[in-house]
Amino acid sequence: MSLRSSIDFLLYQWLNAPALNQRERFSDHSRDTFDAVLDTCERIAREKYAPFNRLVDTQEPHFDGDKVTLPQATHDAQKAYAESGMLSAAQDYDWGGMQLPYTVEAAANAFFACASVSIGSGMLTTGNANLLMAHGTEAQKNVFARHEFAGRWSGTMCLSEPQAGSSLSDVATRAVPDGADHESDPLGPRYRLKGNKMWISAGEHELTENIIHLVLAKIPGPDGKTVPGVRGISLFIVPKKLVTPEGQLTGERNDVALAGLNHKLGWRGTTNTLLNFGEGKFQPGGQAGAIGYLVGRPGEGLKCMFHMMNEARIGVGMAATMLGMAGYLASLDYARNRPQGRPMGVGGKDAAQPQIRIIEHADVKRMLLAQKSYCEGALALELFCARLVDEQHTGDAASADEARLLLEVLTPIAKSWPSEWCLEANSLAIQIHGGYGYTRDFPVEQYWRDNRLNMIHEGTHGIQAMDLLARKVLMENGRGLQLLAGRINQTIERAIQQPELAAHANALGAALQQVGSATKAAWATGVPTDALANAVPYMQAFGHTVLAWIWLDVALAVRASGSRDAAAQGRLAAARFFFHYELPKIGAWLRVVETRDQTCAELPEDAF
Repeated sequence: MSLRSSIDFLLYQWLNAPALNQRERFSDHSRDTFDAVLDTCERIAREKYAPFNRLVDTQEPHFDGDKVTLPQATHDAQKAYAESGMLSAAQDYDWGGMQLPYTVEAAANAFFACASVSIGSGMLTTGNANLLMAHGTEAQKNVFARHEFAGRWSGTMCLSEPQAGSSLSDVATRAVPDGADHESDPLGPRYRLKGNKMWISAGEHELTENIIHLVLAKIPGPDGKTVPGVRGISLFIVPKKLVTPEGQLTGERNDVALAGLNHKLGWRGTTNTLLNFGEGKFQPGGQAGAIGYLVGRPGEGLKCMFHMMNEARIGVGMAATMLGMAGYLASLDYARNRPQGRPMGVGGKDAAQPQIRIIEHADVKRMLLAQKSYCEGALALELFCARLVDEQHTGDAASADEARLLLEVLTPIAKSWPSEWCLEANSLAIQIHGGYGYTRDFPVEQYWRDNRLNMIHEGTHGIQAMDLLARKVLMENGRGLQLLAGRINQTIERAIQQPELAAHANALGAALQQVGSATKAAWATGVPTDALANAVPYMQAFGHTVLAWIWLDVALAVRASGSRDAAAQGRLAAARFFFHYELPKIGAWLRVVETRDQTCAELPEDAF
């Protein structure tokens, strides 16, 4: 198995990506152009990323009080990525883009995450620019987004603060109008920001000419007070270096200062920063306060920011998937080459016999098959979500609306499921290596460290669970959940006609019923604290049901292809493993949801 073979199968034989070329936006493309993009990204990842994954882990970013220093390999990789055109791949030709389907863009970017997620590609920069394309003014698009798509400038998202991580309603950063003429600035209403932002990935570096921060802040009213909660949050463009309305650098630094670098367990190749806005270290125009330009309308900052956050959540899911895949491929190679032990015979082991490779042991096969089922299944899920993005943007009105709602429901799963189970795959990869896996002589320990972040950033595991159970399955009177159930039932109806898959189809049908019953039971009292006490087990069961559906649908595609080669056998075995070993777990998870178990919620603090 290779990553490329998995991507090719999922793109072309499962999702039928070339069918998108029948749509006007993608009509210039063919499988040949898709393959060319995949070839280019695979090559850059192989040459510029993979050889330096350990280097960027050991040579952490260094701040000398003036600037941040990163290894030359990071500069070279970022330059190669920008020159590939992938930052603007999905944009219009007029914007220097390829008008590439997002499905293909997501698949192509998978190579970089697998080769070195720590070096990174362009997730935040592209997401930043895409937000401006959706909510910015024409001037903001032309000055900021255009330079980001070209790779000259990079982007961040600045949400969290030292005292307010996931609780964005407690954001304390303030923005006040900058002078009497602040409304007339060509780049948008101009404000001065003061506050602190924490955990800002790529918040300071010398990789690009400028860094464009998208910052959440509150605008005080005439009485000096702000609207409480998230309703008072607005969004601002705050460039590191000030620019003219024509997009030229003025040579003046904005009042954005690096307070320090966070020293992380993993992802060490990417800076993670604490930024001070308006501390007075730099004083543009002779006064303290970082200059920022309002995006959208006052008080709608979080609504705008969700455009980037949801995109980033799918990106995090893909990163988690690819880290799991990297560990799987490494442990598969190790298992094929490591001799250890002897086969069990009727009378026990015969020490006179030569050792066998560990891949011949049943328990090692179990661990490998678990990794394959997690990682290849998660890859299919992420590409399916990417396909929904294309449907949302280029389908007819009905299919676009359906895709929008399905994506709303699936986004918490696309972010959280790989971040939990592909992390487990990394743990299994270490286990297969034995003691060697726990050393830095092999890459699997770094994959685990890098992947451990993904359950935390872009909305923690618990936040995603509450989003799923409190919002997504209830929104629009449960229509999104009904649409998903309809898709799952369509797969069940097709699979039940095939004797080899009928048992899986019946098991999935039963699981879907359990999820539906548990959803109703969780909300039976109408009290949020009753329902949400077990939101994470609910999300685990929901996610496993979705992945079982994905695997059953992939299995149908395998059988439809007529192939009986090793790759086909492997995918069918991974599907079988998931149904036999994983799907049965949902019963225990849903039991506490259905009974609204309060064991955790009601335990007094002193009892701990």
